[in-house]
Amino acid sequence: MGKRSLRIETIRHVHCTVLRASGELDHAGRVRFSARINDVWDWSPGPVFVFDLSELNFYDSSVIGVLAMVMQRMEEESSGRIILVNPSEHLMSVLRLTDLLSHVELRGSVEETVAELMVQAEAAGNLGGSGILGGNTIGATGVMGVNGPASRD
Repeated sequence: MGKRSLRIETIRHVHCTVLRASGELDHAGRVRFSARINDVWDWSPGPVFVFDLSELNFYDSSVIGVLAMVMQRMEEESSGRIILVNPSEHLMSVLRLTDLLSHVELRGSVEETVAELMVQAEAAGNLGGSGILGGNTIGATGVMGVNGPASRD
């Protein structure tokens, strides 16, 4: 897989779904990323999506398209949370300019975010199991399973 291709990793936790994207997110990548989000929409209550986009080495307005699609669907369903971990200064600037920053939560790391969500769920009496259910990585050449069965996009 070349440096330019988009790689999408999804990890299913009890109370959230982590989506890590690396490589280049352009129009073709936006279509794949949006489809993957739709595939995992029901993996967590809400849903709660934790986006780690820190390893994207290129993105255009497609990153806004992906986040806006998620926000719109959450608004239609009156449910859900979007958490961005460690966003770049450039992404923060774009989110401010497009007025999307007020619709996302910001955190420092995926691990801290997952732990925080588990503590919140435990306090609310909703903790189940170890917190990790499964996930997969989707790249240009196929799928590698992580903590569970894998599927192709």
